[in-house]
Amino acid sequence: MIPTTTSPRADLADYNVLLAVCGAIAAYKSCTVVSRLVQRGANVTVAMTRSARRFVGPITFQSLSGRRVLTSLWQAAEDYDAQHIRVTERADLCIVAPATANIIAKAACGIADDLVSTLLASVAAPVLLAPAMNSRMWENPRVQANLARLIDDGYHRVGPGTGWLACRTVGTGRMAEPEEIVEAGVKLLLAQPPRSASPCASS
Repeated sequence: MIPTTTSPRADLADYNVLLAVCGAIAAYKSCTVVSRLVQRGANVTVAMTRSARRFVGPITFQSLSGRRVLTSLWQAAEDYDAQHIRVTERADLCIVAPATANIIAKAACGIADDLVSTLLASVAAPVLLAPAMNSRMWENPRVQANLARLIDDGYHRVGPGTGWLACRTVGTGRMAEPEEIVEAGVKLLLAQPPRSASPCASS
């Protein structure tokens, strides 16, 4: 008898996830987040800040997601919708991982001066933040105030954890592990039916 293989569960089929990657060393963990979501059937579109691209190249996320990676407000129109609005209209969930102090501040103040902050200003889906930063930044009262404002506005958060940080100290600010982020995202996704069976962006 020829052995059969079991397909991974596809409980996220027809769900569209927008993953925004910001500039922190934890960006490498977001590669696993994409892989896990795709394996469960989700359509994942990745958007990256300029700083994020210093840590992980877009080609890595393109390979994992099977979709073009959004990197600039000014990317050629033939690559994707130049206004980027359709991406946020179709998204069932937006995950920001890593969520830096910078993007948290921009989102809290409604600033839209680059690709990721513009997407956050227009997204109607639930937003899940996975903060990642130095412990002193995490403890900064302004960072906490900005985060509290976003939570009050309906944003969701997973992490950060406490552990060894890139600055070679132990403290709070370590981005949640990919499995934690995925499970938090799955709970938000499965709480509602998918908006559309159409993918966020063309492959």
